[in-house]
Formats: sequence, C-alpha cells, structure tokens
Amino acid sequence: MSREQLDKLLSIFERQPPLGSMTLEQERANLDEGGARFKVPQDVTKEAVDADGVPGEFLVAPGASDDKAVLYLHGGGYAIGSIKSHRYLMQNVSRHAGARTLGIDYRLAPENPFPAAIEDATKAYRWLLARGFSADKIAIAGDSAGGGLTLATLVNLRDQGDPLPAAGVLISPWTDLTGDAGAVTSRADDDPMVKPDGLYRLGGLYLNGVDPKTPLASPVFADMAGLPPLCIHVGGREILYDDSITVARRAREAGVEVELLDEPDLFHVWHAFAPMLDEGQEAVEKIGAFLRKHMA
Repeated sequence: MSREQLDKLLSIFERQPPLGSMTLEQERANLDEGGARFKVPQDVTKEAVDADGVPGEFLVAPGASDDKAVLYLHGGGYAIGSIKSHRYLMQNVSRHAGARTLGIDYRLAPENPFPAAIEDATKAYRWLLARGFSADKIAIAGDSAGGGLTLATLVNLRDQGDPLPAAGVLISPWTDLTGDAGAVTSRADDDPMVKPDGLYRLGGLYLNGVDPKTPLASPVFADMAGLPPLCIHVGGREILYDDSITVARRAREAGVEVELLDEPDLFHVWHAFAPMLDEGQEAVEKIGAFLRKHMA
C-alpha cells in the first residue's frame, strides 16, 4: 500500500460524519451515495430479479459461469446499506470468482428487526436452488453485518436441513453483537472507519430486545460443526478484529476448513476501496481464487 493511497483514503474517512451522528435516513443515503461513486464497468450485466419476494439483482461480469452463483449480503449494521451501495464490490467478486453475483436488499432494522434479514437471505438461497443452481455451485458471501449474516444464514440452513452451499466468505464480519470483545475498546482509536457507539446503536435496532448472545444474531456463539469451508478476511485496525479471529478458531475446532487472511495494517472492508487501494483489489482476487476452488 503506497503512502499516497493510504493518505487519500484516510482523508476521505476523516471527512465522513461518524456513524450514528445523522438520522437513519441520512445514514442510508450517505452509504448509498458513497458506494455509488465507484462506477460499475460497462461490461457488467445487471438484471433485477424477485427472489421469492426479496428484491435482488444479478451482476454478471464477463466470463462468469451461468451455473455458478454467489449470494452476496451487503454490510451496514443491519440498518443501512443496499445493492446500490455495494454494486462495485459485488461485480468485482463476480469478475474474479467466475460466477454470477446475486445481491439482495434484505429487510433492514428498525422497521424489520431480527430475524428478518436471516429469513430473507434464506429465501434468496432457496430461490437460487429452485432456479436450478446446485448447492455445490453456490456460495454465500458478505461484509461487516453481511459477513455475520452470511455465517448466521449458513447455520440456519444447516439447522433446517437445507443442502449447504460450497463455501462461505466473511469479509470483516460482525459476528458478536454483545460489544464485549476486547478489540471493541482496545482498537477503537486505531479504527478509522467504525466506532463502537454508532455501530452498537445500530445493533440495538436490529436486536430489538433479543439477547445479543442468540446464536443466529451473534453467530460467533453458534455451533459451527458441519459448515462448508469459510474464507475470512480481517484487518488489524478493526474494532471487529476479535469477531473474525474467534470465528476462525471456533470453526476450526469444529472441523470446518478455514482460510484466514489477517492484514495487520488494514481497516474495515478495505475490499470496497479496490479502485483506490492495491490491497483491496488483491483481497478480492484472493476471494475469487477461493471461490473458484470450492465451486469447481
């Protein structure tokens, strides 16, 4: 990472109002507008779909196989974020995984608290199966809250007896909504993107009174036996650092194959800044290689 790239990104983060300082409507518009600054290349096909009542969009880069799909679950604290905010990242995954990426607008809190997001992700996965994709040619991926939702959805599918996808990808996942992990406070000053007060305020909207240790809300507490291979990426400057490291350890203890990328100098979901950051593009390419391997 060049000093110039890092300084440019940090200056952008410094100009952004901290999470929790605006109304929810403003937070949603801010993330959508920010994500949309990276334009989807013209060679990518976009197709709006109705995934059993869940609004979705296929993003298909050149060379993507018609029989492979990545169900992508966007981040945003379960209360903000959308297909619009994550289109560039989703098409980048499609390009390097060689698969169609299906982004969904799962229902957000506080209008639709836990477990609405899990219900919608589960519906979208089953819709892919009904559309003819075989489970071994599907992966589920997500970042931040979407990374935690990816893990929770895998646990839910296993518990309900659904055929499991080939793999799961967790990018800077938020898997522990208690706020008790040590990194939440020890790395707060070093995290340029996410601060505890704003993040856990959104978490409270999602939980709506549910115990934060509920496994499908905080899947770090879930039994992970029998899950498909997981690819986990985390930056050393994240307040959510422990969320990834603990999941990786517990999954391995349960016999799950885990590929962990721990980048000491990087920050929350650096992949989203691939157009500006070499390491962001490299990380997406590593995810693509992981998915190609497991969806072969």
